[in-house]
Amino acid sequence: MVSEHYFTESPSSEAKSRELNLDLAGRAVTVETVSGTFSPTRLDLGTAVLLRHLPQPPAGDILDLGCGWGPIALHTALDAQDAEVAVRVWALDVNSRSLETTAANARRLGLTTINTVTAADVPEDLQFAAIRSNPPIRIGKEALHELLETWLPRLTPGGRADLVVSKNLGADSLQKWIAGMLGDGYSVTRTGSSKGFRVLTIERD
Repeated sequence: MVSEHYFTESPSSEAKSRELNLDLAGRAVTVETVSGTFSPTRLDLGTAVLLRHLPQPPAGDILDLGCGWGPIALHTALDAQDAEVAVRVWALDVNSRSLETTAANARRLGLTTINTVTAADVPEDLQFAAIRSNPPIRIGKEALHELLETWLPRLTPGGRADLVVSKNLGADSLQKWIAGMLGDGYSVTRTGSSKGFRVLTIERD
């Protein structure tokens, strides 16, 4: 059995890189992906669904929670650049190889607004105008709940989080759990559904 996962902090397997040609924020780009990260051979289908449903990024700090090789962070930074919106994108992951690859892709695309970070690197008092994530469901329910309990309450007033979750991996039950966890002052709605995935949107009053 393979002992390493995309949520391994420091992958020890051989790093095998490849180039992917894809569309991000309405433009054709070439990025690098590497083994030992999430979905290294293609743009994950759930992530693609999320990107199609995302609104224009708001100004301010934006969190990409579980950045992998960087598609959500890169899309957000490109979209903000095109719209001349001032953002600072925090691309967060536990996997060092993911962070290195996201940083390399940001440099490749000339994006200076992306910071690759672990949780310990994020200032404790920082709040986010937006949180965007294809959350790591396969880390297990307890760990996933802890992750979302940590970050979703850090939305600014008026802030918005968008998550994509497979229906078969519990999107509907997760939506109910998030609503109960956050309580009053937040709304949790399904704003998109495609190819077996749900887009869940959390808005803070």
